[in-house]
Amino acid sequence: NTENYSDDSLRVRNLSYPQGVNVAQADARLNLLDGLEADFAASRPGVVVDSHQTAYRQAVRMMRSEAVQAFDLSDEKAALRDAYGRNQFGQGCLLARRLVERGVPFVEVSLNGVNGSNSFAWDTHVENFAAVKALCEVLDPAWATLIADLKHRGLLDSTLIVWMGEFGRTPRINGSAGRDHFPNAWSAVLSGGGIRGGQVVGKTSPDGESVEDRPVVIGDLMSTISKALGVDPMQQNISNVGRPIRIADPEAKPLDEVLL
Repeated sequence: NTENYSDDSLRVRNLSYPQGVNVAQADARLNLLDGLEADFAASRPGVVVDSHQTAYRQAVRMMRSEAVQAFDLSDEKAALRDAYGRNQFGQGCLLARRLVERGVPFVEVSLNGVNGSNSFAWDTHVENFAAVKALCEVLDPAWATLIADLKHRGLLDSTLIVWMGEFGRTPRINGSAGRDHFPNAWSAVLSGGGIRGGQVVGKTSPDGESVEDRPVVIGDLMSTISKALGVDPMQQNISNVGRPIRIADPEAKPLDEVLL
């Protein structure tokens, strides 16, 4: 949300040790915690205990990661920060670049609201045109600056940028000057690493109600993203409850025409 923006809104809380606690003292506390939990974990093995311990380990690893420095935007030039946009989304895109520089493999930046637009952001059931205009005035400069900034730093060819939502909006306007949910035809944008840019794949009918050329399903899109990243879309990942989950269905096919 771009309302009431401050740099503090992008910082992750509790990444620093409490006042008066140094690294050695923190390590001693963690060792004490491990000792207290050992007998309990041994007598009650299972997902719940494992998840609890994993959460602590991940928190400590993040506190001690060099990536934490990325959240301090004060060392960036004012002109570059202005180009991204002095709002949470724009500065979030700048933060994303800083995280990528530090080796963070996946970053998500969401645009959930803009001053002067309705409170539902892209869910424009009411007053669609004013809301989309306000959102795009925030999104467009941030997106363009992110691409240019990554390219300038030699990072664009190794960074895939995906701009998308979860579904489209109705071509027809409703009685509240808005657009409702519409999964039949919608778009996504890919840029950067592994992508052959400067083209449009697919075409909707003149009324926007259906896809009439080169239909793409979600599995195809996910397979394309995976191939661009060098990830096997058929690899099974096991959830915390033992459910096998693939990135894409076996019948999914990547869009070879957009891949380098």
